[in-house]
Amino acid sequence: MLTVDFTRFPLAPGDRVLDLGCGAGRHAFECYRRGAQVVALDRNGDEIREVAKWFAAMKQEGEAPEGATATAMEGDALNLPFPDESFDVVIISEVMEHIPDDKGVLAEMVRVLRPGGRIAVTVPRYGPEKVCWALSDAYHEVEGGHIRIYKADELLGKMRESGLKPYGTHHAHALHAPYWWLKCAFGVDNDKALPVRAYHKLLVWDIMKKPFATRFTEQLLNPVVGKSFVAYATKPHLPAPRPATTDAA
Repeated sequence: MLTVDFTRFPLAPGDRVLDLGCGAGRHAFECYRRGAQVVALDRNGDEIREVAKWFAAMKQEGEAPEGATATAMEGDALNLPFPDESFDVVIISEVMEHIPDDKGVLAEMVRVLRPGGRIAVTVPRYGPEKVCWALSDAYHEVEGGHIRIYKADELLGKMRESGLKPYGTHHAHALHAPYWWLKCAFGVDNDKALPVRAYHKLLVWDIMKKPFATRFTEQLLNPVVGKSFVAYATKPHLPAPRPATTDAA
């Protein structure tokens, strides 16, 4: 299940991509399939080891084109182990709401992104997320949980302050918002509640089968209750230095 829309955020074969806070690796895998040179980075060592296994399996099965590369590594989003301007593309999906120093993370992403490079940021959307917080303290008051809810203008403002130039936004995963409301209402860790189990089966069926009816319904509902807010931006090229002038003799 991808949150970034690659029709709005196209990749070219050979693009150097950093999936920052990659989690289980869903966006990293898609970039690898599209021929990118991917680095998937996360602070969770268990997830990174699992992502590395999937990268190896994809290579063995020929799922990535020739020239594509994939590396999974542990790392700190606030202290990225890469030189300046190392990447053409940076993706950070459902991560910034967890990190106290979100401006520091943005600064690091901008540092490692080349001028003219592109970045995709996704966070939980303000409205659906507020409902989750209202229904359950356990949803967000956990170690490593969500510490803030972004309004769209706030996130875009922070991106601009970091030196990025946003060029597009949209919402995603409307069908997932009610699932999380049910989870919060019946207990975040209570997967046995009948409404939660039934809705989860619906989501799994939708992800596996991709029927037209649910795809069309979600597209209609995304602007209203899409669970995620997605923003795309570029890192502008620095203006060319003005030529030196000499005084007339």
